[in-house]
Amino acid sequence: MLTNLSGRGWLLLVLLLFSAGGRAAPEYTIKFATLAPAGSTWMNLLHDWDSELRAKSNGRIGFKFYPGGVQGDEPEVLKKMRFNQLQGGAFTGYGIGRMYSPARVMELPFLFRDTDEIDYVRGEFMPQFRQGFEKNGYELLGWMEVGFVHIFSKQPIRSLDDMKSSRVWLWQGDPMGQAFFDASGISPIPLSIIDVYTSLSTGLIDTVYAPPLGAIALQWFTKTPYISTVPLTDGIGGLIVSQRFYASLPEDLQALLSDTGRETGEKLIAATRIDNRKSLTTLKEHGLTFVEPDEGMSGKVLQDLRDRAAAELISKDYIPAQLFDKTRELLDRYRATQAGGH
Repeated sequence: MLTNLSGRGWLLLVLLLFSAGGRAAPEYTIKFATLAPAGSTWMNLLHDWDSELRAKSNGRIGFKFYPGGVQGDEPEVLKKMRFNQLQGGAFTGYGIGRMYSPARVMELPFLFRDTDEIDYVRGEFMPQFRQGFEKNGYELLGWMEVGFVHIFSKQPIRSLDDMKSSRVWLWQGDPMGQAFFDASGISPIPLSIIDVYTSLSTGLIDTVYAPPLGAIALQWFTKTPYISTVPLTDGIGGLIVSQRFYASLPEDLQALLSDTGRETGEKLIAATRIDNRKSLTTLKEHGLTFVEPDEGMSGKVLQDLRDRAAAELISKDYIPAQLFDKTRELLDRYRATQAGGH
């Protein structure tokens, strides 16, 4: 019985409880949400980040993760961040567009040919992007990617006309996706990402878009036997906390969180690119058919579509015209350098 403890016993019990509580609850806890499923590459690397933070801060700061969309779709996560119910999250371009939409210039369709081009342009824009997030009340700790996005469907998609006759999903409330479909003359079906799997199962939709890794992680590929070989865009992402939380940290923990966040973002980019390549092999092994486009999806057609989508986003002040122009200028410069062999 507790009442029979001696004075020395009470002291030992108090010390044990105090030390256990100190290990279990860091001084600063980052409640952090993501759509990434538990056990995925993304979550494994986020857990590594948490371990590093706790070790380097002597347990003063750490994460509490909410994977698999348990805190809701990205707009819901942002709402909870505003009320300080969550302090941060790992976001896709959809969520990033609600924090600092100019960064989604990196997600314009049919813009980049390969990851080297992406890395070059991203490197030029990162200081501007970080300032933009900060100005809007967020701290961009790390940049990441979800990878090149492909069309997954129940029937083969070889042209835009094929898509027009399909029941195509649109991530509800996404200006980038809406601009793409408007430019293509397609009428999509808007749904939360959380409702996609069920809607594929019921037949409400029959066509979705995702990176290969994402289609596997979310199990969408089990409902879509066809994948288009044409990548629509390179899906971006970010590791983000509220500026209010970030500003509440001592300077040494701010620096630690920023440094480890930047490193984790780079690790996520590298791992995601590797896993997306592996995922293409996995999809083949599961019997998915890779569909080549016809002349209705030629390079010129897709570039015109990109420019129409960009014009719509520019007209709505979602992406600044000068940023789009700068992106094309950077790409022209990079491609000229590569062509020259320098």
